[in-house]
Amino acid sequence: MDFIYSEEQRLLADMVASFVADQYGFEARCHAIQGETGFSPKIWRDLAELGLLGLAFSEADGGYGGGGVEMMIAMEALGRGLVVEPFLATIVLAGGVLRRAASAQQKADRIPAIVAGERIMALAHQEPAGPRHTVSDLRTRAEPAGAGWRLRGRKTAVIGGAAADEMVVSAKVRDGVGLFLVKPSQTGVEVHRRQGFDGVALAEVELDVELPADALAGTPHDGAETLARVFEEANAALCAEAVGVMSDMLDTTIEYLKTRTQFGVAIGSFQALQHRAADMLMQTELARSMAILAALSLERPVEERWRNISAAKAKIAEAARFVGQQAVQMHGAIGLTSEYKIGHGFKRLTAIELLFGGADHHLDALAEAGGLVPLS
Repeated sequence: MDFIYSEEQRLLADMVASFVADQYGFEARCHAIQGETGFSPKIWRDLAELGLLGLAFSEADGGYGGGGVEMMIAMEALGRGLVVEPFLATIVLAGGVLRRAASAQQKADRIPAIVAGERIMALAHQEPAGPRHTVSDLRTRAEPAGAGWRLRGRKTAVIGGAAADEMVVSAKVRDGVGLFLVKPSQTGVEVHRRQGFDGVALAEVELDVELPADALAGTPHDGAETLARVFEEANAALCAEAVGVMSDMLDTTIEYLKTRTQFGVAIGSFQALQHRAADMLMQTELARSMAILAALSLERPVEERWRNISAAKAKIAEAARFVGQQAVQMHGAIGLTSEYKIGHGFKRLTAIELLFGGADHHLDALAEAGGLVPLS
């Protein structure tokens, strides 16, 4: 079938692409990583002024009511710039919990500030000793304490957690999984900043904190279901980001092949390297098709939705590995240095593959389920 952006979507794509190209060069990224927060507060405010921070929230909550395609457009452009600002953490992850589980009052207290660029949030779910890619097997515990809760546990690799004004913390409760709104400034919360191998700011969080009753988003019964849906949305967003990273790496590699010379000629004239560049283009375009499938599947029935997104993540992880390896190899040693963008892109693609399940995880899940839902 043909897939064509609407006029509004085309304008969004042009706007975000122009912003990243004009305002977010590689030097800006490197400077942001070294900053106190691990990103640029100015760029974060600029994203708010563009309206991107309200993209995923409904108009009733103060956002712009964008869907999966609009998120795909934004994430692909942010991927092209290797943007490190906490868009995934605040808008997709923590924001996803707010959209699906928070009360009207909890939304009113947070979403307008997020949209205005005045509030950063993070989702604290991954645990250092727990199984990976789970939504319910947690060691962090929440127990009733008076009229509220007592939360104890430890979270690791919290994306955007070091600069977050508030975190959504997942915890095991007697009847299921609860999602709790926790401020890092509260007594009993310790946050230690870390940096991921891809340059993104992370945090380790230790918790032994008392919370009021209204700190619970949703009910103690539906936290696992909420997380599963949020992780589907996150994987769809990461698929689009990976396409953006791969597209930029392809463009950078082709430009390098045109300018790097050996034996008195540009290495791009060597047929073997031309074939490898063509293979990179093919894998990038295949990945783009799968990212579109993931975005369009977000509103499909549950079985079709999760299987399509898992298939997209598995294929894009494979394509990202190929494109990243080829780009580094054709650049030679410079491709591995921290002073050159290709190495940063390769690390980001590796991180994207591992987040919320790599290719093996999603292929195993699909095989166990019997493959994709047949076309009717």
